Amino acid sequence: MTDRKVGQETARIQERLPFLRRRARMVRGVRAFFEGRGYLEVETPYAVPAPGEEVHLRCFRTVLDHPDGTAEPRYLHTSPEFAMKRLVAATGLPLFQLARVWRNGERSATHMPEFTMLEWYRPGASLSSLMDETEHLLRSVLPPHLSYGEDALDLTQPFERLTMQEAFARHVGVDLLASAGDATRLAHDAGVALRNGESWEDLFFRLLLDRIEPHIGRERPTFLTHWPAEQAALAKRDPADPRVALRFELYAAGLELANAFEELTDPQEQRQRFEADRARRMQITPEQDWPLDEAFLEALADMPPTSGIALGFDRLVMLATGAPRLEEILWLPC
Repeated sequence: MTDRKVGQETARIQERLPFLRRRARMVRGVRAFFEGRGYLEVETPYAVPAPGEEVHLRCFRTVLDHPDGTAEPRYLHTSPEFAMKRLVAATGLPLFQLARVWRNGERSATHMPEFTMLEWYRPGASLSSLMDETEHLLRSVLPPHLSYGEDALDLTQPFERLTMQEAFARHVGVDLLASAGDATRLAHDAGVALRNGESWEDLFFRLLLDRIEPHIGRERPTFLTHWPAEQAALAKRDPADPRVALRFELYAAGLELANAFEELTDPQEQRQRFEADRARRMQITPEQDWPLDEAFLEALADMPPTSGIALGFDRLVMLATGAPRLEEILWLPC
């Protein structure tokens, strides 16, 4: 690196230093919060045989060389979720982790290919109690009133809890669950043209992005709850209404902060979901092929009822500091 480049990097780091000091304080605050609630901090492998079954996430691939000369593919994980659930199944303990995670091909003001995820899992917790705990966490590391962009958030007020059905009724004017799986009906009810090849899921996310997300979490954070069963991922269905899954996402000042589940613990149903996701992923990115995570599926049978959440720690720091771009709160951006 030339002297000029060294000088430029030094200047950029110095400019970011107030944000980076705040980040360090927030790391300490997060650890104190969870330790005070009886959580155990864990560390799980980053290079894994199976990085997940998300349809649209792209992974970084590497190779594990053994001393005997054999080799196996490994992938940088997109989340420590599978490993942490195995630990919950083995211990029955509430666990948390500040983990580095990787998602290839992602870069924007709020996305980076490498970033920090805060995940925690609490046996016996319901989705509602997990929302309560998430509120307490944000209040413990953020000021009671803050401004981000054009939004002024009041964290002293209870966070909004809005079901997906209510959100689509309020902001799109449709009965979302009545149209489940029927893209033509959803497009008609929403008054939009169905794009060529657009599925119900595609249209669902287009309407969520265009008509709902701009209007939630603007004065106080919003939990968007009870997602359609088609979007259950690793969440269990609601026993009171199997059309929806016990899942929420958290929004604040235009930032999507977290994704949470009341965890599915049925290994057969989870295997079926994985196989369906795998088939869809192979149509999009056939090179992203790895075996199912059998260790995770085996552990599910022993996992107690649990709720878990993945929160983008870097975005939380953005919210605290007012930084407009994620790279401004990273020590050395990827």
